[in-house]
Amino acid sequence: MNRFNGKTVIVTGSSSGIGAACARRFSQEGANVTLVARTRDKLEAVAADLDPARTLVCVADVSSRDDVARMVEETVAKFGGIDVLHSNAGIAVMKSFEDTTPEDWRQTMAIDVDGPFHCAQLALPYLKASKGCIVHTASVSGTGGDWDMTAYNAAKGAVVNFTRALALDLGKFGIRVNAVAPALTESDLTRDMLDDEELIAKFHERSALGKHAKAEDIAGPVAFLASEDAALVTGAILAVDAGISASNGQPA
Repeated sequence: MNRFNGKTVIVTGSSSGIGAACARRFSQEGANVTLVARTRDKLEAVAADLDPARTLVCVADVSSRDDVARMVEETVAKFGGIDVLHSNAGIAVMKSFEDTTPEDWRQTMAIDVDGPFHCAQLALPYLKASKGCIVHTASVSGTGGDWDMTAYNAAKGAVVNFTRALALDLGKFGIRVNAVAPALTESDLTRDMLDDEELIAKFHERSALGKHAKAEDIAGPVAFLASEDAALVTGAILAVDAGISASNGQPA
């Protein structure tokens, strides 16, 4: 498939995990792709596998509005516009509520919530011009609670409702806004969890399919939501969670 020939896609948090997999998928389907993250060497490792003529590496912190403005400017300067914004960058603080510091809370909100806000607002003039779309990476943690993840749950809950509200506000411009809501997915963010055999066994027990996701499993749904195949889909929170949410996370 080449659903994104001639289209320009920004993928934040694309130095590893879901973001890297999505960047590869968009590139494979013909898109110009701007790779965005805070670490240049990791971004360049992802870019090495992509067509250099259709790839831009941009080192930026999405919690910084100045960095996001530069990301947008560099993308438009190289590719002429923006068709898809995939706000994927995120962090997770896995601590008890008592041990979660104000700094933990603020950093999580700055990247996971402020980041998508800055990206959407600063890319908006170009998305209006292209009648483009936005795809957020939310989480099943934004639709229910988890133990020892209060900051992350609150942040992803904000992303879920930001997605719905933004879909209503931007629909008049022909812009669609959706989110994927993964559960446990293999990435740098979840490496410690994946090393915990007891935890993974419990997760698989709660999952209808008895497994967790690889990053590539999320890339297909993201590409679908960004494509014309989803032309009438907006305001949707698409669970990509092996059936965790079907049973509200309860074991069989």
